[in-house]
Amino acid sequence: MPTSRGTTRMAAAVLGAALFATACSGGGSGDDGSVTIRFSWWGNDERAQITNQAVDAFEAANPGITVETESVDFNAYFDRLATSVAANDEPDVITMGGAYPREYADRNVLLDLAEVAEHLDVSALDEHAMAGGNFEGTQFAVPTGVNTYGLIANPAVFEAAGVPLPDDNAWSWEDFSRIAAEISAGSPEGTFGVEDPTSPDVLDLYANQHTGEGLYSAEGGIALQAETAQRWWEMTAGLMRSGATPPASITAELAGQPAPEQSLIGQGLAAMKFGWSNQLSAYRQASGADLVLLRAPGETTAQGPGMWLQASQLYTISRRSDHPEAAAKLVDFLVSDPRAADFIKADRGIPANPEIRAHLEASLDESRKVEFAFVDRMSELVDGHFVIGPTGSTESVQIVTRLNDSVLFGRVPPAEAAQQLVAELNDAVS
Repeated sequence: MPTSRGTTRMAAAVLGAALFATACSGGGSGDDGSVTIRFSWWGNDERAQITNQAVDAFEAANPGITVETESVDFNAYFDRLATSVAANDEPDVITMGGAYPREYADRNVLLDLAEVAEHLDVSALDEHAMAGGNFEGTQFAVPTGVNTYGLIANPAVFEAAGVPLPDDNAWSWEDFSRIAAEISAGSPEGTFGVEDPTSPDVLDLYANQHTGEGLYSAEGGIALQAETAQRWWEMTAGLMRSGATPPASITAELAGQPAPEQSLIGQGLAAMKFGWSNQLSAYRQASGADLVLLRAPGETTAQGPGMWLQASQLYTISRRSDHPEAAAKLVDFLVSDPRAADFIKADRGIPANPEIRAHLEASLDESRKVEFAFVDRMSELVDGHFVIGPTGSTESVQIVTRLNDSVLFGRVPPAEAAQQLVAELNDAVS
């Protein structure tokens, strides 16, 4: 069931599940030569609104193309995408992230973008961000923007607890643990120093710092060492015992990627949370606080930096699209046209096109200025080492979440959970 133009497009955020299941495959063509394509993404109502405004601008500039938009919550998005791909009914333009572009490219779902180069000019886009959509020399995806992963922090919670913000150019994981515990001790009951930090992204960062390799090797295998994961879980179990992080029951409730307003930091109940830089604005809005971005602990006290820059999200085109040229025109418009940028701004990361970055800088709100400045700062500090997970690595979220619950609830000791993690990750990518 496609959404209509204008404000009714907002219904896509609510009806996204049905859209993936019932929309017509590949769009269609009108008797007058007009074409209809479908475009999917995940996100909240605000993202749906600004994306639909950008699509309206595209349709105004391309009167022969109609775009039906489809959006769902992140936690449901990739399940719905898998269902639609299995039914040969995926959208023409598909938003991807993490290892999903590689996984779907390996399954021959995605179009080689060289086939539509006449309608999609990527020559101005950031080379490092473009690498996130290039596999074995073929470009399957275009970055929506550049992003980095670090800590989102609420200075007001620090201040209320009587704890100063850290020097994030020098703090260690030991400093992080101590500071988080001090905040919890100095805060009202139910407010914590940090939300439980365990996720594949943080494990990737932590492992990079301590061994020089993250979760995966460049050859497509598992690089994570069980000893590293054991040290991690020993630390996070200690955080929970000290009260620095919530009890296991709350962490289990928050597993996955809850909406910003459902997170502890979004409710003003945590001082810190690991997250992506382009999430800052949403968490600021949810919390009503002037949140800031911090460099991850351990960047200067371990073997080397673990943080990285990458494409925040990526646009791909279905190989089965009936209208790949129209789909390519839409992607080109979204990443390289100021008319789209005026609506999307940095919602999907700092634009990978320098001309669009320059266009936006004068009109940024305070949250985006903080984000732009932080990514600029990190670009001078990270070492550029980033390995995209191989096919099967998208199972890592489920694996890590399940084993993390087992550790925090005391069902499995960290050493055993670490061995299981490496074994299950190996099974997932083999």
